[in-house]
Amino acid sequence: MLSQRRPLTRLLRNRPLPNGERWGGIGLPPKVFVRLRIPRSELRTHHMPPIQFLIDRRETGRTIAAVLRQRYKLTWARAKRLVENGHIRVAGQLTRAPEQRVKTGNRVWIAHGTIDNPTPAEKKPAAPAPAKARTPSKPKPTLELANTLAVEVVYSDDSVVVVNKPAGLTTVRSKDDEAEFGKRAKKFLPTTLADVLPTLLGMPNKPVYAVHRLDRDTTGLIVFARTPQAAQALTKQFREHTTERRYLALVRGVPDGGRIESAFVRDRGDGRRGSAPVGKPVPDDGKPAVTHVKVVEKLGAFAVVECRLETGRTHQVRIHLGESGHPLCGEKVYDRPVGGKPVRDGSGAARPMLHAAKLGFTHPEDGATRNWEAKPPADFAALWHRLRTAQNTPTANPT
Repeated sequence: MLSQRRPLTRLLRNRPLPNGERWGGIGLPPKVFVRLRIPRSELRTHHMPPIQFLIDRRETGRTIAAVLRQRYKLTWARAKRLVENGHIRVAGQLTRAPEQRVKTGNRVWIAHGTIDNPTPAEKKPAAPAPAKARTPSKPKPTLELANTLAVEVVYSDDSVVVVNKPAGLTTVRSKDDEAEFGKRAKKFLPTTLADVLPTLLGMPNKPVYAVHRLDRDTTGLIVFARTPQAAQALTKQFREHTTERRYLALVRGVPDGGRIESAFVRDRGDGRRGSAPVGKPVPDDGKPAVTHVKVVEKLGAFAVVECRLETGRTHQVRIHLGESGHPLCGEKVYDRPVGGKPVRDGSGAARPMLHAAKLGFTHPEDGATRNWEAKPPADFAALWHRLRTAQNTPTANPT
């Protein structure tokens, strides 16, 4: 509610009097004012500047609805309506998707007057406590710290380093982020595997070179080069598809297995990466993608499959399994046909269940073939065991 002063003559003019007549504005001084309490929703606010704020590191990866809810103490329903009704812009673009994720440095605009508390609630500073000697408490472990500690260096020499990557850690920063933030990227953006490896290897000032990638929530084996020469040799192997890469995946349903081949495009028709429509000309930017799928274990309504990559396109395993009607457990992007509804997921997986289990390549220095294997992480193994147990547990007969 806001308070405004308005002339009394303007308010009473043409208002009905008790006898049914209307007052014409005669009999009162023209400069008599009254103060009104007016609901904020009735004010015209389109001419007022929008509320703005920047996404910080703690909010990176969260949905815009979640950020608004936390910053302005809104209900989920209220935060979602703000976005769906077109009151929010992210990085200059109008968004109506409450599930859109934001990243550090994004500027968010909120139409003025659409929220009741335009200033984020902040805790008042507490009165200073009397000084007393105490043992300093240890800092709480953060997600970045936990992921850094979970990084396992499987093999390392002067040319290459093979790592078992945990979930939740990005391999390397994208070119767009590097172009936007430059040298400030490490300060404003989340830590990547490429950032922490030099320190783990005991050479913090010597960078490593990414020659392929794993998705943020994909676990398993990945190789980095430690010299420009090794990076060039390994990049050539990945480009020519001479490396060995096998993934384990927990999927919905039981696929037939076999060879999946398609041409990948940036937009398959619903804004997602995927395969070009069958029977139509492949766009100029279409790239061949081939995945070999083998069923490892059937788990009732789920299955464990092994995927061998013949090519290495972005999100290749996730896209091919999703388009075959058997998306990963926990998959929320490639879990539906074009224009269709998501395939039901009763697994309870908190992330896409994909693990890079085997990696092999020709060593850039001695020319020897090297191969490594890594067991699935604890959450993958626990879900595998639970689904296996649920399959073998007889269901009670209905009474």
